[in-house]
Amino acid sequence: TNMVADWLERRLPPLHAAAIPDGLPKPDRILPVLRGTIGDVLADYLNDPDAAMPVMDLRANAAAVDFLASVDLATASGHGVASPDHVLRTKRLPLVLDTRTLRAGEKAIHAAVACFVDDYRAYFDRNVSRFGDEKRMVSPHPCVAWIEGIGVLGIGANAQAANAAADLAEQTLVVIRRAEAAGGFRPIDETDTFACEYWSLEQAKLGKGKLPAFTGRVVLVTGGAGTIGLATAKAFAAQGAQIFLVDRDEHALAAALDRLGRWHGGIACDITADGGPEGAMTACVERFGGLDILVSNAGTAVPGDISTMSDATLRRSFELNFFAHNAFAQAAIRVFRAQGRGGQILFNISKQAVNPGKGLGAYGLPKATTFFLLRQLALELGAEGIRVNGVNADRIRSGLLNDDFIAERAKARGVDEAAYMANNILEKEVEAHHVAKAFVDLACSDRTTAHVMTVDGGNIEAALR
Repeated sequence: TNMVADWLERRLPPLHAAAIPDGLPKPDRILPVLRGTIGDVLADYLNDPDAAMPVMDLRANAAAVDFLASVDLATASGHGVASPDHVLRTKRLPLVLDTRTLRAGEKAIHAAVACFVDDYRAYFDRNVSRFGDEKRMVSPHPCVAWIEGIGVLGIGANAQAANAAADLAEQTLVVIRRAEAAGGFRPIDETDTFACEYWSLEQAKLGKGKLPAFTGRVVLVTGGAGTIGLATAKAFAAQGAQIFLVDRDEHALAAALDRLGRWHGGIACDITADGGPEGAMTACVERFGGLDILVSNAGTAVPGDISTMSDATLRRSFELNFFAHNAFAQAAIRVFRAQGRGGQILFNISKQAVNPGKGLGAYGLPKATTFFLLRQLALELGAEGIRVNGVNADRIRSGLLNDDFIAERAKARGVDEAAYMANNILEKEVEAHHVAKAFVDLACSDRTTAHVMTVDGGNIEAALR
């Protein structure tokens, strides 16, 4: 084996670092367009307008970029798979997006996908008649994309499937390069490839098993390493979603991602800094290809009386508790519009928005403004299929309401801590997982927008209706 590897290595031409072509859109502008377009193909195939878009895995490394710059893309992409069993995850051929297509914009990407779909249907029709048993065509969307100047892309129903497709796509580039250097890349032909792809035992698996409700959905959670943020992330992940956490605490973020598992992602950043929300959204898109649900959760209480509070303190609270929410919403809307398949924004509001507490005005004011933002965005975005909802929670053990604060407030009211936390109509403490469930329930409520769900055990003063 080593002798063969050495023999092949000696025949490889050197790879030269490819210059990135001028004028190419960035990956975070390309991937949502491609994801939405493929989502349309899946929706048509499944006859389900609400079908999930795929998850994507981009490999934008130098080896992939240099390979794509060194070959004739049309010829190299038309050969076939490196190994017959690859076809089950990658299809026979990749989608090719060259620099001319990328520069031409959204319509050109739509046209390239449509051409791929037409070609795949023709491939199926050419070959299916040779089989006496009935074959059902798999979805004709691409599973791998070669994107000139960017890299290779794996496309799948979830992050694990996209990762497998991307791994195989990278390996195929290696095989093609080595094979061409050793005399030519000559994989099995179309007829045999079809026989592998539509093998009866693989066909028998189609339509078997029900996927979790949020399979293929990408959910970004701000304040994701905190108590409510992580509980919300875990609730969505349990339903099959891919989670992208945003938190300023790098160590807490790493611990949260460790609990979620390897198929999720995140970034540590200050969301009140210039470009913070946009940078976090770009990282999410480059990790998974797009976004379906934004849970804008991050916030903190700033104590003090408004009558004596400095402008600087109040402005700092607004930066986190309002402006960051607005900036993330705008970044999400850009992605939703590029995908063209709607989306959801979920805000963590707070009962302070409607039932102010003494000494918490600097928290309640921006939260009340975020409450209005929710309704304004719902009004503006409804025609695009973008829903905007929120949760009003109260007295949740978290960074905002830690043990010392609970003990202090309970003592001030002359009750024990348990009674303080259960001071509501139901006389039961409300926990972070109850808030998380409310976010998931709102995400499932496909005919609900401009709504705020109260999760506080019952507080008439904070009731909205």
